[in-house]
Formats: sequence, structure tokens, C-alpha cells
Amino acid sequence: MELLALAVSIVRSAAALANKMRAEGVAAVATKSTATDVVTAADRAVERHVREALLAARPHDVVLGEEFGGGQGEAPVRWILDPIDGTVNYLYDLPQYAVSLAAEVNGEVVAGVVRNAATGKEWTAVRGGGAFTGDRRLTGSAETDLSQALVGTGFGYAAERRLHQAKVLAGLIGDVRDVRRMGAASIDLCLVAEGSLDAYYEKGLNPWDHAAGGLIAAEAGVLVTGLDGAPPGPDMVVAAPPVLHAPLHERLVKLDAAGGP
Repeated sequence: MELLALAVSIVRSAAALANKMRAEGVAAVATKSTATDVVTAADRAVERHVREALLAARPHDVVLGEEFGGGQGEAPVRWILDPIDGTVNYLYDLPQYAVSLAAEVNGEVVAGVVRNAATGKEWTAVRGGGAFTGDRRLTGSAETDLSQALVGTGFGYAAERRLHQAKVLAGLIGDVRDVRRMGAASIDLCLVAEGSLDAYYEKGLNPWDHAAGGLIAAEAGVLVTGLDGAPPGPDMVVAAPPVLHAPLHERLVKLDAAGGP
């Protein structure tokens, strides 16, 4: 697919830029929602790089990015970009941060790529065409028992939200094998797609956090939803194979995972 090919090419160059700037040294240059929600010069430089490359190739499209917003107006394609998903990991040189880019047509994500910039691992999907890492088609986890499931999650930047999320986690952790917190939602969703995590949930995600990763998971046969029939969004994103999704969803509803601040 032409859109995916363009996205992959640009994401690879963007990841190379992120790595170059990381090697040169990086520090927080500003904060966003809270004092712990950092943004680096690299976040902004990578977003500018992707925007310029996309609009040079497709000048009539629009781009919604984490750092500079946008994405409004009529356009053939809306691109949804997280220039560095996992900025805190990037800041601390922990190798779990990604460039995530999705193409949306008529409100539906049709192509996506997530590249772990630290390791070079890359996941891709086209709607209706399956999800892949390299040449390997992804099919999600084969686990059928929630009590044996390794579950990924994440936490918000505001202390009040983290406290609520900690209560949810405390109520869930006895029902699953264990929990992992990687620090980059797009990578978490791709790990569910490939079966390295059995399931994932998180409250507070923005479109750029889950647009590409959510498509990759869905194309691997994973259910990607909100709670109580809602679509995935800021209140909740739950990603799990169908047989695990139902019991995980039930527990998260009982624990009021979409509630709190």
C-alpha cells in the first residue's frame, strides 16, 4: 500500500534522527500537563521532520501530531503522529521508545507503522492486510486463561490519576500472571499483536498513542476496544485476544478502570 510505504520510509528516517539526537545528549526542555510530563528538543525536531516529509510528498494531507497539534480540515488523508512515544524512556536512555505514524482516511485508520527507535524493531499493518514485524505475520497470543496472562499497562502523569490507576492495578494483579509497564503505549500494543504480551489496558491515551499500534493489534486478531461498548479512546484502551478480552474487560469494569480523575 502506497500510504504504508511512505509512512515506513519517513518513520525510519525519523527514528534515525531521534537516535542521533539521543547520542548527542538529551535533556527535558519543557513540561506539558504536569512537571513529570516532559518534552525534549528531539520530540519537536522529529515531529517537524515527519511533518515536512509528509507534506512534501502529499501536500494536501493534514498531520495531527503530539507536539504541534493540527489535523483539522478536509483532506484526503489525516496522518496521526507520535514523534517519540516514550519520551521519559528516551530521556533516561531506556530502550523502549518509538516513532508511531498512522494514516487515517474518512475517520478510519488504514495503515500504521511503529518503530522502536532504540532497537530498530518495526511493526506494520494495513487494514484488511494483516500485521507484520519484518516478514512474520502477527497473530497475537494463544493464551486462553486470564490467570496465566502477562498484561501490560501504563500510568498517567498526574499524581491523582496514577493513584486511581494503582488501585485498579492492585485489584487486578491477583487475577493475572504478572504485569509489565514498558512506558510506550504504541510498543505495548505491538507486543500484544506479536504475543509478547498477552493483553494490555490503559486509561488516558491520546489518538497518537494508539492509532498505529491499535491497527497493528487489530490486524493481528486482537480486540481493541474501550469499556462497555465504547471505542478505544481517552477513557480506556483494552487490547487482548477475544478469549482473554471478555474476562479482562469484566474485571476492569468492576474495578472502575475508566473512572477516577
